[in-house]
Amino acid sequence: MNQKTLFKLEYDKIIALLEKEATSFRGGQLCRRLKPMTDINKINTFQEQTAAAFTRIVQKGRISFGDAAPVEESMKRLEVGGALSISELLRISRLLGNAARVKAYGRHDTQEESCDCLDAFFEQLEPLTPLANEIERCIPGEDEVSDDASSTLKHIRRSINGINERVHATLTSLVNGSLRTYLQDPIITMRGNRYCIPVKAEYRGQVQGLIHDQSSTGSTLFIEPMAVVKLNNDLKELYAREQEEIQIILAGLSEEAAQYIEEIRADYRALTDLDFIFARGALALSMKASRPVFNEENKIHIREGRHPLLDPKTVVPITVTLGEEFDLLIVTGPNTGGKTVSLKTVGLFCLMGQAGLHIPAGDRSQLAVFHQIYADIGDEQSIEQSLSTFSSHMTNIVSFLKKVDSHSLVLFDELCAGTDPTEGAALAIAILSHLHSQGICTMATTHYSELKVYALSTPGVENACCEFDVQSLRPTYRLLIGIPGKSNAFAISGKLGLPDYIIDDARERLTEQDISFEDLLTDLETSKRTIEKEREEISALRKEAEELKSQAKERQEKLDEQRDRILREANEKANAILRDAKEVADETIRKFHKFGKENISAAEMEKERERIRKKVNDTAAASSLKSKKPKKEHKPSDFKLGESVKVLSMNLTGTVSSLPDARGNLTVQMGILRSQVNISDLEIIEEPSSYGAKKMNRTSKGKIKMGKSLSVRPEINLLGRTVDEAVAELDKYLDDALLAHLYTVRVVHGKGTGALRKGIHEYLRRQKHVKSYHLAEFGEGDAGVTIVELG
Repeated sequence: MNQKTLFKLEYDKIIALLEKEATSFRGGQLCRRLKPMTDINKINTFQEQTAAAFTRIVQKGRISFGDAAPVEESMKRLEVGGALSISELLRISRLLGNAARVKAYGRHDTQEESCDCLDAFFEQLEPLTPLANEIERCIPGEDEVSDDASSTLKHIRRSINGINERVHATLTSLVNGSLRTYLQDPIITMRGNRYCIPVKAEYRGQVQGLIHDQSSTGSTLFIEPMAVVKLNNDLKELYAREQEEIQIILAGLSEEAAQYIEEIRADYRALTDLDFIFARGALALSMKASRPVFNEENKIHIREGRHPLLDPKTVVPITVTLGEEFDLLIVTGPNTGGKTVSLKTVGLFCLMGQAGLHIPAGDRSQLAVFHQIYADIGDEQSIEQSLSTFSSHMTNIVSFLKKVDSHSLVLFDELCAGTDPTEGAALAIAILSHLHSQGICTMATTHYSELKVYALSTPGVENACCEFDVQSLRPTYRLLIGIPGKSNAFAISGKLGLPDYIIDDARERLTEQDISFEDLLTDLETSKRTIEKEREEISALRKEAEELKSQAKERQEKLDEQRDRILREANEKANAILRDAKEVADETIRKFHKFGKENISAAEMEKERERIRKKVNDTAAASSLKSKKPKKEHKPSDFKLGESVKVLSMNLTGTVSSLPDARGNLTVQMGILRSQVNISDLEIIEEPSSYGAKKMNRTSKGKIKMGKSLSVRPEINLLGRTVDEAVAELDKYLDDALLAHLYTVRVVHGKGTGALRKGIHEYLRRQKHVKSYHLAEFGEGDAGVTIVELG
């Protein structure tokens, strides 16, 4: 990608945000060097890594790689046998400690956690815990070696402490004793790593010792008393031995670290690579971004895209399609309406996606892999080159018109503006036609009405506009694809206070063709809004239908489960009754044989017979309680289509859907459940009288009403009819129901394809005597039955 395009589309600002998410030096370097790629395999690899890091951050939280400091210079020194300093060894120790922490973070805590592409990076980490622990033991902090690093160092430091105590004791006795009057101050000080006392210059001869320094005025001499000269010499020698031993310790640690040069390098690379990847994941999380789907067919479909550099609380999402039905999109509308933002959003998303970054847009957004993106955006005026705005823009356009190909994306902001409108519009159309003829994906913003007409009349070219609220004089920033935008110059001027007579004069200067075109634009925009609103309503209805379908399925599953449970319990109880009967029979046979062999009195035999009879009767009574019987036995001729019945074994109500066969079996519709039942398991539900208790006048009309009320059933079955047949039959039935004073009736039409139900509902909607209608509740027929209230 050319650097100018990256700057124009503000890609560098995205990289600055990405770099802030990195925690290590090399991780930040990798962020700064990130550029858009053109190999779709590499792009998808980077996108997969970003997605995996995003998921881990959401599941486990952020992790820091800050201790992954550069170690390459230290590794080179170890390769040639050099010894490392305290700070270098500490750096290695912290790197290894960080490797251990990151490796633990990368482990999957449960078997449910799926593997991802980052597992390979985590597996490369070698914490080298023994080496890290040894360095920490010997070097507890910066510029500090522990006494326990070696026994020799411990002995030397113990000796140093002993001599220090003797020196202090000797000097303290001198300062507070015989030399007190010769001292400038009663203190002990250090000069050249040797202990001294401050002696007044006039008493130089009174204090025996070595002079190491004097004050700036010369009034004070810093003398090392002879009593501590030897002790100071011993102390200096011990300090030298201490440094020698420290070098030996550091050399030993360096030699041990030299055995793991490649492992340490691999840890550093893996940690910083992970830092780079997790920085991309953290940026995606902060932007609420998602992974785009890439293609090589120059197709772009951004769903609800939000420019990442705008305030997320106020930015208005846009949906943009390009490269499918059309490859040239012309965006029009008033200034400050969001045209340039829409243009930059498309270009920046392509750059971000090809760099392996997620984009702040809806899931399943599509981006194409472009080898080059050319953008002519912003003010290109150059004072140094004495170029006008138009000239500078044209210079820029000419430069990349020579290079564009079918794998390029071209973005124009106010194409050919800054010159004569007629010539500028013609030139803009010529440039866009040239790109369109080559099939190059292009997006351009303009004010020229000629370009709107060009888009309307040219196949493969589409208009779009940024919506503007004339009442509030504010843009909504919504991008509407499919209609051109209005400049709204008259409306905006009037709102800002321009006199009406000036605006009217301006309108009169417009040609009739211009006025018609603006009116057409207004109608298109209104239609677009209406269609979008209806689409949203359809989407909401579809979602509601899916929920209802899911609820119905869940209810059916519960019903099936309840039926299976009832049948299972019934079988278990029947088996228990059979077992009891068998036990009674076996016991009776045993007693019979016993009574035959033994001399048992007739009274005892009768008593035992009575006990067995009682047990059998109890079992029979329990069985009869469990299985209900109809209040009265019905004959096959008692059942009619649409008859309301109760299935006793299931304790459910329904309607008769077929007449009994030779065995007495018929089909009953129970809500959404359709089952074959024998008439012995059915009970006909007696419908209450539907006419009121008012006394009927003994007129011929009254007799008709009485006759109707006795013959008209509260339900009509229209299953199997065509819509015309059903409507004709329903029309006569409703008339009869009204005469019979039936105020609520059931219309059975079934579910099927829904055509019969729809036709019946259309008929009911037109009838004045139909007060209301609605689908039956679950268990009463559900969507297969409509309840009609007459009034």
